[in-house]
Amino acid sequence: MRTAPLMPKATAVWLVENTSLTFDQIADFCVLHPLEVKGIADGEVAAGIRGHDPITSGQLTRDEIAKAEKDPEHKLQLAQTKVRLPEVKKQRGPRYTPLSRRQDRPNAILWLVRNHPELKDAQIMRLVGTTKSTLQAVRDRTHWNSSNLAPLDPVTLGICSQLDLDMEVGKANKDKSPPVDQGATLVSAEITTGPVYEEDRPQPILSDDVFGAPKPARKPADEDDFDLDSVFGKLKGLKTKE
Repeated sequence: MRTAPLMPKATAVWLVENTSLTFDQIADFCVLHPLEVKGIADGEVAAGIRGHDPITSGQLTRDEIAKAEKDPEHKLQLAQTKVRLPEVKKQRGPRYTPLSRRQDRPNAILWLVRNHPELKDAQIMRLVGTTKSTLQAVRDRTHWNSSNLAPLDPVTLGICSQLDLDMEVGKANKDKSPPVDQGATLVSAEITTGPVYEEDRPQPILSDDVFGAPKPARKPADEDDFDLDSVFGKLKGLKTKE
């Protein structure tokens, strides 16, 4: 799509009144419809618009107009400006919040403070479009309506987008220092050098114990388990040898 000149209809009015260019040439240069240019010539369109001289504004040259008047097939070209204007940088101010959503700002601030404590005050102010005093009042519970505040997601409220929220959370987490790895800790000397009891040793899990079956009780050691005749027989054998 071609770039239209400054004030295209006013430029078309001037070209109709001051040149012998065809309607198609004027329409092509001003990015208008030829019937609209014909309506300008008949006085039916742009009746109250004052003509704008494209030569004075540096959009056309007299040579370009004369060349187009001699050749009806020639298309007018915008003159290259010799003055290069610097790009206007858009200043990022507080986010605009619609009037219907401004009453939900404190609720959104409370939600961000509770669910994302890693966010800085400047980040919350950018997301919600609030002031430092309002943010501090909500954080300290000194807001005039603090008793009625309820934490609400600012994305659900339409105050900010999920992309902006994720970007700010990612920046906050990136600024945080990573946790220091302290390595494995040593066991105290009391545990390593102390006695190990049989009941403290890990016991293997038997197949019967998997389903919670009770273990068979151990038979306690009793005097009836010893064979007295064999014991006395060994003692008699020792005496005879001596």
